Amino acid sequence: MEYTLESYFSVFKNSFGNYFNYLVHEISSPSIQNYFYALIIISIAVWLLEIVFPWRKKQGIFRKDFWLDTFYMFFNFFLFNLIIFVALSNTIEHFFKNILNVIGLSVNSFQLFDVDNLPKAIGLLIFFLVTDFVQWCTHVLLHKVPFLWNFHKVHHSVKEMGFAAHLRYHWAETFVYKSLLYIPLAIIGGFDAKDVIIVHFITIIIGHLNHANFRLPLGPLKYILNSAEVHIWHHAKELPKEKQDGINFGISLSIWDVIFKTFHLPHSGKDIEIGFENDEKFPDNFIKQELYPLTRKD
Repeated sequence: MEYTLESYFSVFKNSFGNYFNYLVHEISSPSIQNYFYALIIISIAVWLLEIVFPWRKKQGIFRKDFWLDTFYMFFNFFLFNLIIFVALSNTIEHFFKNILNVIGLSVNSFQLFDVDNLPKAIGLLIFFLVTDFVQWCTHVLLHKVPFLWNFHKVHHSVKEMGFAAHLRYHWAETFVYKSLLYIPLAIIGGFDAKDVIIVHFITIIIGHLNHANFRLPLGPLKYILNSAEVHIWHHAKELPKEKQDGINFGISLSIWDVIFKTFHLPHSGKDIEIGFENDEKFPDNFIKQELYPLTRKD
């Protein structure tokens, strides 16, 4: 493979074109196995649970910022990928492969083992655990590093929790999460795309349920698997004095919070106020929220 300026442009252009064609095909080919429509089906299913079994009974079906969060869901998962992310990430990957090639290495040089040599169930479990732990660590960084927290405020600006709040986040977070995941995934080897998508859909379902106005009682399992009753405390406006940087950082699993002593569940938090200090001054529309980290004056 050539590593010229023209090759970088070619990777960028082809990535954009390929993703555009993929997205057009997804939208024009309704199917439960289709990523675009699978996201819609999952979202509607969890929304119906909110409607039929609301945890906060006074919260409206179309809660505050329902449509804003719905837009975020499609922007972050599809439009953002089309506009820049897929093309840029593929170009950056091309650059790093070039650097490794110059020094006589490849991505496989960092691979400790290949999950393809393991039973599929064990390989997918390893993939799930590694990605969830790295995402937990990344989430902690988003809270502890002031520069990153300004981006993460978009997610915490939610004032009424619902399933679509799961995917209200600033596009810059995608670069942070994906960058920190790249090396760990390279170390444990490649994965079959069809298998990975299954794990991804499971995490989407868990994430939707974590943010939904629907409580699924888990009993002792709440110390292992994340849930709405645990995650609501992560969004609490008033945090414990000794944990002002945040609590309950779990993405799909809460076991990491238990291990690293950031788990906090003093009582049912269904009616607690959520947000962050001075969130009443935070922008209430998409464009201003996206520009906030770059235009803030404090």
